[in-house]
Amino acid sequence: MNAPLWSGDRLIAALGARPEGAVPAAVTGASIDTRTLQAGDAFFAIKGEARDGHDFVKGALEKGAALAVVDAAHAAEFGGTGALAVVPDVLKAMEQAGTARRAELKAGVVAVTGSVGKTGTKEALRLVLSGQGKTHAPVASYNNHWGVPLTLVRTPADVVYGVYEIGMNSPGEIAPLARMVRPEVAIVTTVQPVHLAAFASLEGIAEEKAGVYRELEKGGTAIVNADIPQSRLLSDIAKSGPAGRIVTFGENPEADVRLISCALKPEMSTVEASVFGEPVAYRIGSPGKHIVLNSLAVLAAVKALGADLALAALKLGDLTPPAGRGARQVLEVPGGRITLIDESYNGNPASMRAAIENLGRLPVEGRGRRIAVIGDMLELGPTGGALHRGLTEALVANGIDKVFACGPLMKELYESLPSAMRGAYAATASELEPLVLDAIRAGDTVTVKGSLGTRMGPIVKAIVARLSAVPAQD
Repeated sequence: MNAPLWSGDRLIAALGARPEGAVPAAVTGASIDTRTLQAGDAFFAIKGEARDGHDFVKGALEKGAALAVVDAAHAAEFGGTGALAVVPDVLKAMEQAGTARRAELKAGVVAVTGSVGKTGTKEALRLVLSGQGKTHAPVASYNNHWGVPLTLVRTPADVVYGVYEIGMNSPGEIAPLARMVRPEVAIVTTVQPVHLAAFASLEGIAEEKAGVYRELEKGGTAIVNADIPQSRLLSDIAKSGPAGRIVTFGENPEADVRLISCALKPEMSTVEASVFGEPVAYRIGSPGKHIVLNSLAVLAAVKALGADLALAALKLGDLTPPAGRGARQVLEVPGGRITLIDESYNGNPASMRAAIENLGRLPVEGRGRRIAVIGDMLELGPTGGALHRGLTEALVANGIDKVFACGPLMKELYESLPSAMRGAYAATASELEPLVLDAIRAGDTVTVKGSLGTRMGPIVKAIVARLSAVPAQD
């Protein structure tokens, strides 16, 4: 059985709730999804975009939830079914409980935001810090208005390090989430043309991301990317707030944590860096220049927290890309095998270019080809068409042999490609899927990538389902 996360009485108090039924002695977890709920969890019946969590309260209690957090308008529906914590608004109560847990922590707390690389940087921090003390970080990309408070509620009171990812889609979202987290160290990985549909300029995106610096604990450390045009703006905003220290990272010769050199290989990278003048050499188990640069931010955070820099650098060798963000599989096909790279979780101009560059470094076998299966990059506003067409140069320069594309924006890219590179185009990912399946052959290396809303993930699953059943050839 899991160790108690909260006592029942303490959680009721933190929620500002009215208890109904027997208050449990202990709560061992927190959930908003009955599909992953574990016995002993508190179930929060929040209202999502499509479903209301109150529709699942009875199922949660039947599955063994320690209690259900429900709003007063629905409480009468569940009388006698189990322990309830009745509140005016479930999401606000979860925020309140998360804020209460943050106030109890004695941990070193890091917040990570940025246009690209948030989740990868969060996972790298989880990896390197967990070797030096009990560490808590969100699962997946729990970085929004419910993900951040849920992660805080799930944080054990005795952690040594807490790592929190903070995201946004529109103006005004970063600061309230950062205010709950109250970081001692805050990272903005980069500023890129993402969410331009909601912002007038890259400077506007930078100002929004810099909200994380404004919510630092007094004297905290702001970690700033020295290589981007918005570096000065970010630093100035950090200086105007409670930060006691600005630390820069990147290839810029003036950066505090500076890349000296790196060797980029298909499966990994080796790095030589200078951390405040201290030479550090290490290996990263995940490929890509963007991963190398973000590792500098990780080491800057480790230094700011007072953790062991050498141990952290050594641990980066164990970093592997998660599903949807570069996870790699080798699959058997008639006559040989293919390599499949799953980048299907999200897509924007910077991450798309990084994925194309990684694909270009990967070897192919025999008559194999480098194949990019790509879907629309969303939320780019009026510049969307130009940003999609702008990928043509990267595809050509990195020796991509065939491009399979879907979505109205990717149609503009597809039509701009040299004819020899055109694999197939379809309006949707589901229509593109059979065309990709029919085209793959032994020796190919295939990357699948696009914004989450374009639903590229099912293409990955279809390739695995089709090929995993094929026996290996002698």
